[in-house]
Amino acid sequence: MSTFVLAAPIAGKSKEAEIKRINKELANIRSKFKGDKALDGYSKKKYVCKLLFIFLLGHDIDFGHMEAVNLLSSNKYTEKQIGYLFISVLVNSNSELIRLINNAIKNDLASRNPTFMCLALHCIANVGSREMAEAFASEIPRILVAGDTMDSVKQSAALCLLRLYKTSPDLVPMGEWTSRVVHLLNDQHMGVVTAAVSLITCLCKKNPDDFKTCVSLAVSRLSRIVSSASTDLQDYTYYFVPAPWLSVKLLRLLQCYPPPEDAAVKGRLVECLETVLNKAQEPPKSKKVQHSNAKNAILFEAISLIIHYDSEPNLLVRACNQLGQFLQHRETNLRYLALESMCTLASSEFSHEAVKTHIETVINALKVRGVGVKCSLLIQNHKTKSSLLQHLDSASNASLSVAILAEKYAVDYSWYVDTILNLIRIAGDYVSEEVWYRVIQIVINRDDVQGYAAKTVFEALQAPACHENMVKVGGYILGEFGNLIAGDPRSSPLVQFNLLHSKFHLCSVATRALLLSTYIKFINLFPETKATIQEVLRSDSQIRNADVELQQRAVEYLKLSSIASTDVLATVLEEMPPFPERESSILAKLKKKKGPGAGSELDDGKKEPGAEINGGMEPSASTASTPSPSADLLGLRAAPPASLAAPTSAGNLLVDVFSDSPAAAPGLAPGTDENFLSLAPCDSSSLLSSLHHPLLLPLPAMLSAGAAASVCEDPALPLSEADELLNKFVCKNNGVLFENQLLQIGVKSEFRQNLGRMYLFYGNKTSVQFQSFTPTRLPQLNIQTKAVDPLVEGGAQVQQVLNIECLSDFTLAPLINIKFRYGGTLQNITLKLPITLNKFFQATEMQSQDFFQRWKQLSLPQQESQKIFKANHPMDPEVTKAKLLGFGSALLDKVDPNPDNFVGAGIIQTKSLQVGCLLRLEPNAQAQMYRLTLRTSKEAVSRHLCELLSEQF
Repeated sequence: MSTFVLAAPIAGKSKEAEIKRINKELANIRSKFKGDKALDGYSKKKYVCKLLFIFLLGHDIDFGHMEAVNLLSSNKYTEKQIGYLFISVLVNSNSELIRLINNAIKNDLASRNPTFMCLALHCIANVGSREMAEAFASEIPRILVAGDTMDSVKQSAALCLLRLYKTSPDLVPMGEWTSRVVHLLNDQHMGVVTAAVSLITCLCKKNPDDFKTCVSLAVSRLSRIVSSASTDLQDYTYYFVPAPWLSVKLLRLLQCYPPPEDAAVKGRLVECLETVLNKAQEPPKSKKVQHSNAKNAILFEAISLIIHYDSEPNLLVRACNQLGQFLQHRETNLRYLALESMCTLASSEFSHEAVKTHIETVINALKVRGVGVKCSLLIQNHKTKSSLLQHLDSASNASLSVAILAEKYAVDYSWYVDTILNLIRIAGDYVSEEVWYRVIQIVINRDDVQGYAAKTVFEALQAPACHENMVKVGGYILGEFGNLIAGDPRSSPLVQFNLLHSKFHLCSVATRALLLSTYIKFINLFPETKATIQEVLRSDSQIRNADVELQQRAVEYLKLSSIASTDVLATVLEEMPPFPERESSILAKLKKKKGPGAGSELDDGKKEPGAEINGGMEPSASTASTPSPSADLLGLRAAPPASLAAPTSAGNLLVDVFSDSPAAAPGLAPGTDENFLSLAPCDSSSLLSSLHHPLLLPLPAMLSAGAAASVCEDPALPLSEADELLNKFVCKNNGVLFENQLLQIGVKSEFRQNLGRMYLFYGNKTSVQFQSFTPTRLPQLNIQTKAVDPLVEGGAQVQQVLNIECLSDFTLAPLINIKFRYGGTLQNITLKLPITLNKFFQATEMQSQDFFQRWKQLSLPQQESQKIFKANHPMDPEVTKAKLLGFGSALLDKVDPNPDNFVGAGIIQTKSLQVGCLLRLEPNAQAQMYRLTLRTSKEAVSRHLCELLSEQF
């Protein structure tokens, strides 16, 4: 064995040489196992150990498992140890050998040999499968509380039970042993106590009443440890700190319960905490970093318990003062921990004044690289925010963090607007565009804050020196909502215009372009300013500007204001629609700047009620350009404004709809808007929820009384051919969903991960006007939407947009009902929208080895769905390949031994979970049949995808 262990790495200097040496050894071991001569225990142990070593070198092992199981029946420790080690590392929880292994483990647990019992318990904990839990979950508690069980076995049993409870809590029975396990806290063996505390801490989180007696015992044990000298617990003293790990675990256990009601227990606990705080003031007994780490670990856990209880003013103030000392420590990690604890401490009424005494220290720490983000965490306490903002001019790295935290911990929207404008005013040079983008999104999406934002930004612009970012925010908000403050003579339309124009010559080209857009918006909002603004647009500095962008805007805006009627101008320059809800742009900026893990520390903690602010994409600085909808299916930029689609001939309604050219898609019809559809299991209407856009009203409120009266008939049942129409779109995203002699409905959609966008095109094929045209969703889905234009002219087409988010897996396609009057006759059509689970498939490339390994892992009966069916179409391999790719999975080449078979892999992406999917399609050309096998980690998904895909062939 030693010769082989030494030889393998030497051979490993070249990959080919190592593989050659490994293959030679594997062939030798295989021949030994298959030989007629029976191997003795030592030889089996040696060869199994070699197999284990080869596996650890990264090579696959597909034999030797039975020999390892045989070693479990040996009476020699070394042989049994190697057997258990091999099983713990190489045996899959779904292996056929599990039953034999379980029998061997039962024998060892019943042997009363402490060494063998510990090996068996370690194996159960290492494998930790559900099968293990079913077999031993009731046996291990009995061993744990038995009076004659050795201390080492008790320790192993407690940790083993903890592992099983974490993996399969429903299989661990609560019984009389729960009251007896609490008394293990009084055990003389410190290892047993440490293991028992870990187990009780986990158990009491789900069943606190069953373990509440542990509080007094934990306090008693903690008191004995804290008051002891380092020599008292010599075997468990770590760098002069007695039992630090056990102390930390006991303090965490106590945080699962409120303060003790018993006065004696509470007094003893307070005494312990005071002792911990006193020891922190003592000079260190060692200069080693291990000593300070152990000592500080206990101190910070004690402070966490003090904060958790929030009932001892004296302890809270002392904890705050101790943290204040750490804020000035040279060790960065200590400053981080102190700041994090002080953030929590700042919310306590008892320690609030004490925290305020350390604000200057916090602000000074902002200048130190590395702790700026944690310092800005104190922004969650509203009384410290203004102080932090005053010092941002010396801490550029913290501005983005402050913006994120201001949003995260905002108590209301007006406060958020104040804070961000103050941030721009104080640290404008350090505020990125994402920050002012975000405040615009918030204001656009919240009716209740628009007037306040307009008033606040108007006041901010009156400062003699105003940062350019403030001008951008002011131009955008006043252009949209300046009318809300125009009633005050101090902020009349002309005063607003003059105030903005006074900043114009000091700004960059991009900001000037935005202000020109604001001016044309003013003409729509305040007709009395038209002459003044036209004079500015007509000036040589604008109409003959050297910058092409400014010149073009000036010319176009001047012409628009001169020739357009009031109604046309109001339509073109209507208020910006709300932004779709998406991830905060400033948080996305931080993640992009610092990598995927950035911002995670800012996501910790609980949000205050009402603190979450909805918003969406960055607003464009220009309102002039409008990208076509087909160019931006997934909402990667602002949604295009509504515009009337040009009438097309009745016979060629959708010719250009499915073109790849961005210009091919027609514009939105008046009255259309983005609809928010969230997909989840369709067995309960409550599981499907919209994104609750603040400006989108339920459909009944959107319909006029006349329109509502004309379409008050109940929705029709889905068409008999609805399923057939739906199946046409399982493997494609574009096409004609429905067509009759009156109406044509086209679909164009795109999906990415758990999001999608779908355009529905309704074409009037007749020369007669459709009246009371109302496409609506049926009650199966909780969708809020706006109605399309109720009048569809003959030969015209209107468009509706659906933004889709998949929350969880689902089986039923959503329904849409279309009603309209044609020649006085009510038409009532109900269809299934082509939104199926496979639309949220993300193709996944895999190597052959990874595929089969994952295939074996998904071997439970409920994880597999298989269907054998007759081919309904010619069995063309290229067509089959195209359909599988359209279904969403990646096709894996050279994975299946049969080249005629198709193998695919992918992941169903939903908001709540991801479901891995593997598929195998086996065509039999002679019999004209297919066998389709799908394996996923969720039974319903396997069955549904199998049904969907089998219908395509």
